[in-house]
Amino acid sequence: MKNIPLLLSVLFMINSSCNTQRQHAQDDMNTTFDSLTTQLVHDFMTLNPTWALSIGLHTNDSTLEVLTPELRKDKLSRYSTWADSLQSFPDDKLSMSNRMDKSMLLNYFNYFKWQSEIFKSHTWNPAEYNIGEGFDLVINNPDATLNQKLDDVLARLYRVPAYFDNAKKQLVNPTPEHTQLAITQNEGSKYIFQKILPDSIAKADISDIHKKKLQDAIQSALTEIDSYIAHLKQLQQSAQCTRNFRIGKTLFEQKFAFDIQSSYSAEEIYNIALKRKSEILDTMYTLAKGLWPKYFTGSMPSDTLTTIRALTDRLSDAHPHRDSLLQTIEKQIPQLEQFIHEKQLLYLDPKKPLVVRKTPPYMDGGGAGASINDPGPFNKNGKTYYNVSLLDKYDEQQAISYLREYNDYILQILNIHEAIPGHYTQLVYANQSPSLVKSIFGNGAMIEGWAVYGERMMLEEGYGQNAPELWLMYYKWHLRSVINTLLDYSIQCLGMSEAEAKRLMTREGFQQEAEAAGKWKRATLSQVQLCSYFTGYTEIYALREKLKAKQGKAFSLKAFHEEFLSYGSAPVPRIAEAMWNK
Repeated sequence: MKNIPLLLSVLFMINSSCNTQRQHAQDDMNTTFDSLTTQLVHDFMTLNPTWALSIGLHTNDSTLEVLTPELRKDKLSRYSTWADSLQSFPDDKLSMSNRMDKSMLLNYFNYFKWQSEIFKSHTWNPAEYNIGEGFDLVINNPDATLNQKLDDVLARLYRVPAYFDNAKKQLVNPTPEHTQLAITQNEGSKYIFQKILPDSIAKADISDIHKKKLQDAIQSALTEIDSYIAHLKQLQQSAQCTRNFRIGKTLFEQKFAFDIQSSYSAEEIYNIALKRKSEILDTMYTLAKGLWPKYFTGSMPSDTLTTIRALTDRLSDAHPHRDSLLQTIEKQIPQLEQFIHEKQLLYLDPKKPLVVRKTPPYMDGGGAGASINDPGPFNKNGKTYYNVSLLDKYDEQQAISYLREYNDYILQILNIHEAIPGHYTQLVYANQSPSLVKSIFGNGAMIEGWAVYGERMMLEEGYGQNAPELWLMYYKWHLRSVINTLLDYSIQCLGMSEAEAKRLMTREGFQQEAEAAGKWKRATLSQVQLCSYFTGYTEIYALREKLKAKQGKAFSLKAFHEEFLSYGSAPVPRIAEAMWNK
């Protein structure tokens, strides 16, 4: 009996020693994993110079990637080898952050294999072939001299003929919708070679011989773009663009799993969206009933949808002029920043500039009225662009329809979504994440879901003084993310017609004709992406409410936001796991 304390002491020391050894082994494994992923990201960026350029890594700007079948096969082989290396690390020995990185990398490698061997959009989507953005990013590299940038431009120009030759060889029976998009966007790309590059050459201190080489190469590139456009038009005229843009339920579910990485299937989130639509309409009707006497003298219609439509139509009368859309958006950004600061909702880095600009021509034509371009994790001091599609190609009736959709109320929600605290803010946080994997392979549902979450959160915190008009129009806007999911699934999987889709948007979504037409176009050109908004929002909001219930009075909204964003653009279920088990 006298030896028991001594025995316990010895056992404690042995156990402590084992725990220490296990901890050291786990630390060593995570250190090894960090080294592997660092090298893997470096090698990946070298293998994918176009992707590297798009996220602000300018180490290989002189290379215009030509993704031939041979190069695609080489990538598949390398990704398989890298995947095997990642699989050698047991999840239970990795930190939560590293488990996220491992999962995201494996998802991408499997996705690329699926894209290459099953989905094969490179054979039926001509819009995947466009050189405009790459040259624009090279010539706007903030860390290189003009002469260096022009040297990179020249090297890329020499690869343009091979690029478009490969594009023509890859395409087999593309869809009519993607073919027309490719024609429109490649026409827009010509502006880079007709204006931006020649202006840069004129400013450069280079020899006349060098200028002549650049000018000749630019002219050759323009010829190649025209040749590609002519090739696409020939495919149209010869009835070789007949593929259906609808991918069907099986491919849609597979793409949803890769793209969204949700805890739900596509069909499950579709059914959740159906239920949510009914709930929103009930709430909107209650708000509309309360506002009716303020805006109308007659009795309310007996039909719920007609009542809501009357109110949203009346409120849509207040909208900016077509010529001041950009300026109106610019003016609202500081107001959103001020509200965030006053309410202490999260930290905003004052050193990260946001530039509101007209959408570049090579990015226009896809059906989106506003978007964000961030500089990426390798260009932390670069500018983030808030792209706004102007109405210079709209006639008066189209412009009024568009502006009524993006009225004074909705425009505020749009700016919350795209800028603060939406995409711009989230991407600033993501680019500061110590994990490059989470920034480079960012999850679209988390990114879009955060922006949709931010809309509701701002109004919940009192933005707009809780005006019922703003709440009503918020729900009209939020209904759009719900209907996006219904459209995406219904069009791609259930064969919804254009007339049915537009009726859903205009009657039950209270959208303007111009908005409905643009969304139909977008839904024919993309798959799954329209589901990302509502799916991500649903999972983020549910996580917040669960943590509020768990933490009680200790819950801090600011702390929740900053911790959530600190994980970079990881899938929401992975972030939820980390925050719940913390």
